[in-house]
Amino acid sequence: MTLPSGRTGGTIAVVRYLVTGATGYIGGRLAPRLLGHGPEDDLTPDPASGPVQVRCLVRNPDKLADVPWAADAEIVRGDLLDPASVRAACTDVDVVYFLVHSLSDTDFAATDRRAALILGEAAREAGVKRIVYLGGLHPDGDPDELSAHLASRVEVGETLLRSGVPTVVLQAAVILGSGSASFEMLRHLTERLPVMVTPRWVHNRIQPIAVRDVLRYLIRVAEIPEELNRTFDIGGPDVLSYIEMMRRYAAVADLGRRRVLPVPVLSPALSAHWVNVVTPVPKSIAKPLIESLVHEVVCTENDIADHVPDPPGGLIGYERAVGLALARITGGEVETRWSGATVENVPSDPLPSDPDWAGGSVYLDEREQPTSASPERLWTVIEGIGGERGWYSFPLAWSVRGWMDRAVGGVGLSRGRRDPDDLHTGDALDWWRVERLVEPGGSRSPGSDLGPQEGLLRLRAEMKVPGQAWLDMSVTPRDGGSTYHQRAVFIPHGLPGYLYWWSVAPFHGIVFGGMVRNITRTAERSGDDGDVPASRRPAWLRSRARRPDRAA
Repeated sequence: MTLPSGRTGGTIAVVRYLVTGATGYIGGRLAPRLLGHGPEDDLTPDPASGPVQVRCLVRNPDKLADVPWAADAEIVRGDLLDPASVRAACTDVDVVYFLVHSLSDTDFAATDRRAALILGEAAREAGVKRIVYLGGLHPDGDPDELSAHLASRVEVGETLLRSGVPTVVLQAAVILGSGSASFEMLRHLTERLPVMVTPRWVHNRIQPIAVRDVLRYLIRVAEIPEELNRTFDIGGPDVLSYIEMMRRYAAVADLGRRRVLPVPVLSPALSAHWVNVVTPVPKSIAKPLIESLVHEVVCTENDIADHVPDPPGGLIGYERAVGLALARITGGEVETRWSGATVENVPSDPLPSDPDWAGGSVYLDEREQPTSASPERLWTVIEGIGGERGWYSFPLAWSVRGWMDRAVGGVGLSRGRRDPDDLHTGDALDWWRVERLVEPGGSRSPGSDLGPQEGLLRLRAEMKVPGQAWLDMSVTPRDGGSTYHQRAVFIPHGLPGYLYWWSVAPFHGIVFGGMVRNITRTAERSGDDGDVPASRRPAWLRSRARRPDRAA
């Protein structure tokens, strides 16, 4: 399918897109998919439309410098409130995506209105063939009855529809995907509050939509050949109350039943204060989101289906959308969450440009220590940890934690090691399981995030704990020795998980700090063959028998 072109009088041989808001939640997911960088076959432009070029207008190009698709896009500096930079960005463009909306600015309505006027005029002068805007789903009726932020989004859509450029305004309610402000508020409230005091607005009906379906609509409406100039309501297959969304989220996340205590009066302003206290979502963002939920936000028409048919299998339902957003946690995809990778697996995964409170809550304790020991000697100590050798710090604390785990039916420290010296992926190691093991100088898979002389031991906890926990111990070579890196990672599961982390956090300096010091000291004192003589082991291990010979 090809778009009509006013510049050539025929059809467009190359489709040129301008994405505003490419560092934001939707724009940061849309731009790579326009370029074909997404893994989903159905979330790319129609190949029949011809080659694609993508230009991103951002205030700070440095934010996109490290994304994997940056080399294939044209990233230009500009501001939507600067007419000159907007005109330059619209030059030789066929489709413009307007994906910017102010949430926290004091004069947000005037700011968004001016940005829409500037972009509409620049697009018309440049001969742009279509503008696509993502607005908010709202009830029909008097705009004065809408919240200020929702009314502003309606006004922006109407401004673009009057711009003289064919415009498609997609109107969505709650977007389900990790990183979206609406979803993160829902997630944090549900995870942290087993008993909830709820205002009346939580019983209003909402038609949420998965971020994957939003992206699909954004891509497909740009390819419609007709000169459409109208709004479309978009939503998923489920219509739920907010409280039902919370209950179903709890079921998908296996959080247990959530109890509700209704109160007759709790204004959006008071609700926003409560959200700000209970969750990391800022009040400036929570308030407009809650104000929009005071209304019932349900699609009043489904005309979009006449132009963009539902995909095979239909639109994504609520439970599946939540499951996709949580997949990196519950499905073992956490490595992409806290290793710093920037390639998304699914649209619901968080991006580096998302807010700090986006994605699953992850708590870290990170430490490192340079040492004169070679990478090989340091690795020998790391690979030999646990079992009879212990964990190189505060042995009483490790023993007590092991006893506590056994008391509640866990494995404790009783499993020890399969071999006193060697580890393999999948081995049990006390209450841990070896999830990843890469030796310095050993073989590694193509595209590995480790250098040839770096080593990594990643352990996943199998003790009874309200969440998921990992321990990373890694080696990096340096001039005159090596550097030991240690990282403890914890993803809480519900309110007990948060309470657990903060109850043990004060002891991390003793336990984890001691590990770092004693592991590096042991490596420095080890023999030339990389062995760890009993006389050089930590004091609490010196009385133990020397480890068995490898040949035994």
